[in-house]
Amino acid sequence: MPVAGANSGTTATPNGRQGQLRQQVYEQLRSAIEQGRLPAGMRLPPSREQAGSLGVSRNTVLWAVQRLQAEGYVEARVGDGTYVSQAAGTAPAQGLVAPPRGLSRRGQLIAETAARWRPPHVAARAFRIGAPEVETFPFALWDRLARRASPGQRSARAQYLDPAGDPDLRQAIALWLWASRGIRCDAAQVVVCSGSQQGIDLIARLLLDVGDEVLVEDPGYPGIRASLLAHGVQARPVALDAQGLCIAEGAAQWPGARMAVVTPTHQFPTGVCMGLARRQALLQWARTHDAWVVEDDYDGEFQYGNAAQRVPALCSLPGSERVLYVGTFSKTLHPGLRLGFVVVPPALVEAFAMARAITDRHAPGDTQAVLARFIAEGHLLRHLRQMRELYQERQRILIHALADASDGAQRLAPSDRGMHLLLESTPGSDDETLSRKALTAGVMLAPLSRYAMQSQRRGWLFGYAGYSEAEIVGAARMVARLAQL
Repeated sequence: MPVAGANSGTTATPNGRQGQLRQQVYEQLRSAIEQGRLPAGMRLPPSREQAGSLGVSRNTVLWAVQRLQAEGYVEARVGDGTYVSQAAGTAPAQGLVAPPRGLSRRGQLIAETAARWRPPHVAARAFRIGAPEVETFPFALWDRLARRASPGQRSARAQYLDPAGDPDLRQAIALWLWASRGIRCDAAQVVVCSGSQQGIDLIARLLLDVGDEVLVEDPGYPGIRASLLAHGVQARPVALDAQGLCIAEGAAQWPGARMAVVTPTHQFPTGVCMGLARRQALLQWARTHDAWVVEDDYDGEFQYGNAAQRVPALCSLPGSERVLYVGTFSKTLHPGLRLGFVVVPPALVEAFAMARAITDRHAPGDTQAVLARFIAEGHLLRHLRQMRELYQERQRILIHALADASDGAQRLAPSDRGMHLLLESTPGSDDETLSRKALTAGVMLAPLSRYAMQSQRRGWLFGYAGYSEAEIVGAARMVARLAQL
């Protein structure tokens, strides 16, 4: 059953199961409208067509549509079908309510920016990007490591702690970065934060002023742009080529830029790896313009094949003194940890630690301590070895499943890194329609246009890391089917 959640394993009577399916179809349609996937004024597909694509009865779809009509999300036009109502499209994008009156100008800016960018809160389902495998995470081992703490250690961690992070964790991260990403840094340069998004936020608050210009990849990660915009910073789009961000073009167009934010190991979302010459040009630009480079290494640990052939971090190169490295455990372990880190120049450590203290004081002490042991005792290394093998196999399954389901019409190119693949379409084409159809059918297929500012590149992103073979194959068949409608 392709409807999300239908195979949850719960038992139900036929009537109960029918009620579950109705609710699921209703919630998926409502979510698509609230998130802007089904925009105001759009005509919904006929109920028979929706029922066929979802694999449910027509009555199930009619029930969901009638409820949406009663709530004002859609309106029926006699003889002309059902349309998303204009009232449903008056709320800000992504389903957020309008910012309340009384906010400061800065607060208004933050609220409006958040309305344009809001990560999904629903449970991960194929092909949502950035979702790691969590079912096989060694939770039992994690619990055993947590229980090893003595009463005295637990009491100490119940106090206010160093906002820069647990000393043992900072040391473990520094040693790991040297062994895995080629980065030579002192433990004192590591500032622990609540994921990479907080790291970007700290950087923007401390190193940029309102009105400053920052070069960003186009297409690129919207969470970075949202953080910059929320601080009144101007995000300036720079095109990509086969070597990554075109720094020469960006420097010529925006000569006053104070920073560049890049994903050099596995560019998000295109998957390009920045070449050595381009990396050196970027570092030279930073030195010449007294600017900063932010390296977001969001999934740099997932490089497949021979370890000797893995690309080290940009921050590992000579002359990288003006690079701030942002790392996260949301991909390497799981997002529920809410732990990441920033590697900053020694002179900036105290400022970053105090800014972190102003925000939320420090990360949970017990979690930091367990993670420190998890890294130091080699468990992170073993876990990543297993995940690399698993993700590489799931990538292979995805490629074959989509090709088989589409009779070879949709072919994904394999990649030796990352957690998602990109299927590009004709530049400037409509990639939103298929994504909307897929979302209605319970498949999260992000359109490439969602990540573009000026770029006309189009296509779809297929996340594969966190999904079983059955989920990947089922979702691939659904996408292939919808693409033919």
